[in-house]
Order: sequence, then structure tokens, then C-alpha cells
Amino acid sequence: MDASFWHAKWERNEIGFHGSEAHSLLVDHFDALGLPPGSRIFLPLCGKTLDIHWLLAQGHRVVGAELSPLAIQQLFAELDVEPTVSRVGALERYSTEDLDVYVGDIFEVTAELLGPVDAVYDRAALVALPPAMRPRYTAHLAAITLAAPQLLICFEYDQRQHAGPPFSIDADEVRQHYADRFDLTRLAQIDVAGGLKGKCPATESVWLLRKG
Repeated sequence: MDASFWHAKWERNEIGFHGSEAHSLLVDHFDALGLPPGSRIFLPLCGKTLDIHWLLAQGHRVVGAELSPLAIQQLFAELDVEPTVSRVGALERYSTEDLDVYVGDIFEVTAELLGPVDAVYDRAALVALPPAMRPRYTAHLAAITLAAPQLLICFEYDQRQHAGPPFSIDADEVRQHYADRFDLTRLAQIDVAGGLKGKCPATESVWLLRKG
């Protein structure tokens, strides 16, 4: 799938992936990162997730990357803040005091543009990417964040019953992408209520990734 797939999703408001509250696995397991208030958290492919609202309310700073400008315009509107918008290379940067979002291709985000981050929270990025893109994405994410510790959320289900996204990513694949850079701990695995989009049984796992 290419960029037009996701732009069309936002334009048609087909955003069933957008939750109505902060993700329970984030709320329950964020403390595993051991971060003090004021830490800067990177959310790749963030959309307008309410997880951003929750992190800001905990006293953290947030930096995101998102393909859709429409998603980010809605994010700031729902936060009721007016961002400063500037052009940085191939990207647009939307900024307020504690929130920066780079809009465009995540592979255009460099370590220099991103700046220092204390942790990564990947709820919707890895699971949104087709298999061929995942090795490039995981290597890029580690490079631009200097392998910052990470909370990673993944789905597992019978891919024959749903083509994705979100895609099924099991423990073996998590290890395939990250075990050479991080020590991996699965903090929890829960059943998805009602199954994945009501189509098939599924579980969701939250992983803690730390440099070994």
C-alpha cells in the first residue's frame, strides 16, 4: 500500500483504528519505561491518537510523525491549540510548547530533525506496514532515535481471515526485527474484545524494548 491509501482513509473518515480513549496497554504499562515527567516521547505514524492527550496530561513532551496533514490538523483542533507550521525540507512541522509533529514521509525524518527523545511508543506504525517495509522501518526508527527504549504494541491473529492492516505480527517477527538491537520483554498479552474488526479472534501484546 502507498501513501494514497492512507490519505484516502482520512479523507473518507475511515479511521476505525482511531480509539475513543487512550490505549489501556499504554496507560497500564507506560511506567515500565521508568521515565521522569518532562520526558520526550516519539510516536511514529501517530494520527490524531488520544494517547497524545494522555501523555501530555502526564507532564511529558511528545513528538510525532504522520503522513496525513488532515489527521494532524484534527489533532491540534481537538487539543484546542493553534500550532506554528513551518517547512523543514520535505516535511511540515506543526509545533506548540510541548508537542511537535512532522507531517510527511517518516523516512524523511532524520535524527537531527527529530532531536533527542527519551522513548518511543509504537502503537500503530509497525502493524500498519506491509512485510516488505518493516525491516526498513525498524532500522530507520532505531537510527533516528538512537535506539531509545520503546513500548511496542502488536496484534496477533489468523492473517488468512483478514488481509490487514493492521497486520498480524507475532513474537517471532518482533524478535526478527528487534532482537539484534534490544532486550525484549513482553509485558502483557490481552484478547481483543469482539475480535479484530469483528472478523476474527485476536490478541494484542505490549513489548518493552531496551538496549542490551
